[in-house]
Amino acid sequence: MEGGPERGITLERGLVKGQEIHSQNPARLIEKIIRERILDSPYWKEQCFGLTAATLCDRAVELTYIGGQYGQQRPTPFLCLAFKVIQLQPEKEIILEYLAAEDFKYLRALAAFYIRLTFPAVDVYKLLEPLLADYHRLKLRSMNGFRLIHIDEFADMLLTEERVCDIALPRLPKRIVLEDMEELEPRESALGSELSDLEGDSDDISDVERKNGINSKEGQ
Repeated sequence: MEGGPERGITLERGLVKGQEIHSQNPARLIEKIIRERILDSPYWKEQCFGLTAATLCDRAVELTYIGGQYGQQRPTPFLCLAFKVIQLQPEKEIILEYLAAEDFKYLRALAAFYIRLTFPAVDVYKLLEPLLADYHRLKLRSMNGFRLIHIDEFADMLLTEERVCDIALPRLPKRIVLEDMEELEPRESALGSELSDLEGDSDDISDVERKNGINSKEGQ
């Protein structure tokens, strides 16, 4: 074998045959040292062997926390499954089904993480911004132990931070840049909607007060 990605596959564990993502072998979305720890972990060897897009879903709903590495730099099951999804490269429709599974929050978090790693920037914003209104609790495990966050916090981390779950995220253009290029519509914040509703309620109250005032004058 000479040159090309095939040579890379024979030399480096964990690389996958398949469509390139962000102009590279998809497995390289996970740094090599973390990828090696995943491949050597008991969870990977015992729970990830032979998984398909369907059976991986079963593993994901069994998760009880998200995170990158913990303890002696051991990869979490969440990170192992994230790497498995990268290897499998499921159809977009399957990932969207994962994301829509509101009753299975850890499956949803896994889908969000995969989308941030692999999808085009416009799709990342369109698919992850709705999660900013999801307040289901998640348990996050890190080198410092466990802490509670919410799905909206996790989505915000994916949209604004450079590293999440110990993984360097692909560069994401600022939203305003995509708006200026007319690839995204301006985002309407939930706070703006609430203020509009409050203003509407205030107008309704003022109308009632005016009518009551007129009626009271007529009755005098």
